[in-house]
Amino acid sequence: MKQLSTRNAAPEYLEAFRTIVSRIEQSLQATAKLKKPVKMHVAGGAALHFYTGARISEDIDATFSRRLLLPRDLEVTYRDTEGMPRLLYFDRQYNDAFGLTHEDAGIDSIPLKLQGIDPAIVDVRLLTPIDLAVSKLARFEDVDLHDIRALAAAGLLDPEKFRHRAEEALAAYVGVPDRVRLSLKLACRIVEEAAPDGGKRTPPRKR
Repeated sequence: MKQLSTRNAAPEYLEAFRTIVSRIEQSLQATAKLKKPVKMHVAGGAALHFYTGARISEDIDATFSRRLLLPRDLEVTYRDTEGMPRLLYFDRQYNDAFGLTHEDAGIDSIPLKLQGIDPAIVDVRLLTPIDLAVSKLARFEDVDLHDIRALAAAGLLDPEKFRHRAEEALAAYVGVPDRVRLSLKLACRIVEEAAPDGGKRTPPRKR
């Protein structure tokens, strides 16, 4: 299976992220008898940064394939490229059930290879760009709008596939679907406008 490169991530952020995952890995080695790897599905600003290099989030939003007793020290202070102090921490309150999530988001997620992390213990995976964008629709605040625009500008979203994936996710949504459909309509417009081709489609050839 294709693995995602970390080339878009800021080196300092990448090392802080890797450190937190390493602490989770060490905790699993010490406390759990694993018959198969624990999948860590990363969403939010962390996934966005690995895809686009855009905004650096302070928190890591992620879910696991099984219940875990996480270690306490899941925060790292570091200095960014400009030497400014930054903080990265694992958000223990994150719950993807509160958002819009496609039922196949975990299955379709993309492996992220991190140096020093054994995927046989912690299999780190990012939501696909399309599922990451879908997850932004339920809340749809300014930061979510900007994240969708960043994914589209990087050429990672197709408007029609995005709309279809969101409609499929809405079939199992427990919130207010009408509000999300309004967000989807605006988001599709943003994706079309932000796409590298400016949303222009090649007209069909005349026969």
